[in-house]
Amino acid sequence: MPHREIVESFIALVVQGKYVEAIEEFYTEDASMQENQEPPRKGRALLVEGELKALAALKEIRTLAAKSFLVDGDRVAINWLFELVAHDGRSFQLEEIAYQQWRGDRIFEERFYYDPAQRKLA
Repeated sequence: MPHREIVESFIALVVQGKYVEAIEEFYTEDASMQENQEPPRKGRALLVEGELKALAALKEIRTLAAKSFLVDGDRVAINWLFELVAHDGRSFQLEEIAYQQWRGDRIFEERFYYDPAQRKLA
């Protein structure tokens, strides 16, 4: 079960834009991530690889806020707000809920819930 301070440390890394570092530091080796109804990706190495690909596909990803978060035993929910900027300068905001299951001080399972219609470049 993560202590609130551990979750706050995880959030702080993400807000700083240290996405890969957050995965390396806060996810178990056998962790999984899932986007909405997509199949989960499994294994920390694969999660890091996927994050690097996502970062390369965009000019910039900015974490605007962790609007709120809840800790309930080994479950954590974080309401994120991101701004994603394409290489041509167009951007969009993405608000999502990350629902996580923790093992001790590390994330074992994470699923993201968001409306895909938000992903329209302006």
